[in-house]
Amino acid sequence: MATREIRVDYSVPLASQPETGHNRWHPDIPPVVRCQPVDEVVLETRDAFDGQITPGTMPEQVGMLNLAVVHPLTGPVFVEGAEPGDLLVAEVLEVAPPPFAYTVQVPGFGFLRDEFPDPYIAKWEIAEGWAISPDLPRIRIPGAPFMGTIGLAPSRELMAEIVARESETLDRGGFVLPPDPTDAVPADEPIASEALRTIPPRENAGNVDIKHLAAGTRLLMPVWVEGGLFSAGDAHFAQGDCETCGTAIEMNATLRVRFDLRKGLAAGRGIRDLQFERDDYLVPPEYQAPRRFFATTGLSVRKDGRGESEDVTVAARNALLNMIDHLVAEYGYSRQQAYAICSVAVDLKISEVVDVPNFVVSAFLPLEIFES
Repeated sequence: MATREIRVDYSVPLASQPETGHNRWHPDIPPVVRCQPVDEVVLETRDAFDGQITPGTMPEQVGMLNLAVVHPLTGPVFVEGAEPGDLLVAEVLEVAPPPFAYTVQVPGFGFLRDEFPDPYIAKWEIAEGWAISPDLPRIRIPGAPFMGTIGLAPSRELMAEIVARESETLDRGGFVLPPDPTDAVPADEPIASEALRTIPPRENAGNVDIKHLAAGTRLLMPVWVEGGLFSAGDAHFAQGDCETCGTAIEMNATLRVRFDLRKGLAAGRGIRDLQFERDDYLVPPEYQAPRRFFATTGLSVRKDGRGESEDVTVAARNALLNMIDHLVAEYGYSRQQAYAICSVAVDLKISEVVDVPNFVVSAFLPLEIFES
């Protein structure tokens, strides 16, 4: 067993150190390192906005961020023996945080972007497993660091399938970011013009933003190309099961991961999406399944009274808007502060999807995050 490493220079953006990573998905991006399945790999990873946000960043600057560089990923890692049809197991050993992190609200982005058009930033101080912020007083968030974006390269066939699907979605008025060579890394053609943006999760995993992918979790990912071509970035110190404002507690990080292979299992079982497993609590039980909580609910009914039969999206919006109203009324936070708290600490749960026409989504606020 050996240890492989990819180190980055955080003083420069990915474009100045392209040999360490990429910000698009494409099967022809060459690997940075190779490893055996039993090897440990250490990846230094960049934050989602590639160093544009610092302790000195002001709210008005958040409205001028270059979104074309999202997300810088470290890799790819070529895992010897990985072939299409296998399941690649990536065991997360550690995600080590730095002292600084942030949560931002970028105009035009986020689940409630129509309700929150203005830029916002909360800066976090991380120490001894907790995050506190002078911008969000009276709360502290327990850490369970994980990689927001983590996955494998798509095959050419899968990439073509995705482009066709997302183009059709765009034609129907969906919110889609199609391939765009602007600030792509690598900048080489035809990769830059063909490659997929990293914003959405897909069959190759990618920007799944699942907070349970912390140390101790094993990711089971179908392999699409030889070697798997594993990459990661966009680390989060903590996140609610919603990431509603579009960001969690965002940071650079150092990822330690170990690989294994389950030969032919993806093909044999028809597995096309990420699966994951773990053997212990993500965080102490009082935070993972909070003993003390306050919850709001939402129905599939728009605020103007129009019903949207079996619409989970409308129900989720209502649950979150009701929680924001609660945080403002009960604790005196501004609406933007409340929106940020929801993004990093509130868990959305689908409570029922059978009682037509109205589904119910609940938003859970763990009360232990409030300082006594």
